[in-house]
Amino acid sequence: QGADSAQGDDTSKLKTLISNWVNCEFKPDPPVDSNDKHSHGFTNYVCGMLLCPAELDWKDLVVRAGIRDCSEGYIMTDLFFPAYLYEGYTTNPDDMEEGLFKSKILLQSYKVVFTSPSLAKHIEGDGDGADIIEKNRCARRSSSSLKVKKHVAHIIKMTKVTPRLIAYIVCQVMRFALSSITSWWSVDGDFNYVQFW
Repeated sequence: QGADSAQGDDTSKLKTLISNWVNCEFKPDPPVDSNDKHSHGFTNYVCGMLLCPAELDWKDLVVRAGIRDCSEGYIMTDLFFPAYLYEGYTTNPDDMEEGLFKSKILLQSYKVVFTSPSLAKHIEGDGDGADIIEKNRCARRSSSSLKVKKHVAHIIKMTKVTPRLIAYIVCQVMRFALSSITSWWSVDGDFNYVQFW
């Protein structure tokens, strides 16, 4: 029950922040409305671009129409890595691991959940997560002499960024926040979060 409550808190916290970050970085017209999930997902140009598999070109009208219509070859499943996972929201087709898990929005989301929203403001998208661990160490040292509110990374004694923690942010929070689905299920149409995780 505690984990479910924490997931709900994380999702709620990031729902508005991710919309704000998308609006600030991409300046969509109309802006992404955090209170209207129907303005998210593949119907929204920017959310669709971020959710689009990195190996596809969202700017291509055929690709966009194929994804929106769920045409053969464009059905979004857990086998694709969306653009929001990659540094600069694009991938190198010759090396699909280059820049993976280094996007600005992913790092911001990670910091909000495991450290604090104020630290998420200072992301440049350089992304190896080392500063998260260093801030955790600094907080641990400073908390011995001062009364400091402990963040999640400190409470769970996080000493490194793990694949499991990245998967949590990617699945539980980010994809849900960018998509148009209104409640979290382990399967969203053809996308299986459990398999993706």
